[in-house]
Amino acid sequence: MTAMSPSERRLHKELMSLIKEPPPGVTVDTESVQQNLSEWKINIKGFEGTLYEGEDFQLLFKFNNKYPFDSPEVTFIGSNIPVHPHVYSNGHICLSILTEDWSPALSVQSVCLSIASMLSSCREKKRPPDNALYVKTCSKNPKKTKWWYHDDSV
Repeated sequence: MTAMSPSERRLHKELMSLIKEPPPGVTVDTESVQQNLSEWKINIKGFEGTLYEGEDFQLLFKFNNKYPFDSPEVTFIGSNIPVHPHVYSNGHICLSILTEDWSPALSVQSVCLSIASMLSSCREKKRPPDNALYVKTCSKNPKKTKWWYHDDSV
């Protein structure tokens, strides 16, 4: 057994706490994580009383060996990508903590909570105004996008 890198140790610790004490509506797909510690699939439920009540979504977190100093790449995957003003139909998420507002003090858990809160506070299910163009022209990696944060009220 090789020694874990600081990045792997941090991921392992976060994973254990996320499995033991997950935020409401969040579960880790433990099978996916056992195969690869640098890619996690996380299931997230739409909260009661929100536009996404009863819906299930899946997030893919990809970590590089600079984590937690570099943010994870986070996208919605699967057949149900939420229709939301900050979520593109290819699963990319426009959320500042995933790029320039990332800090090593944040964690997978705090990202899940931010995304759940972003979904919960949504007032109207619609795609971002530039969805069609973005999906045609964007990089596969959302972290390479220079995001314009349209508005913080959604």
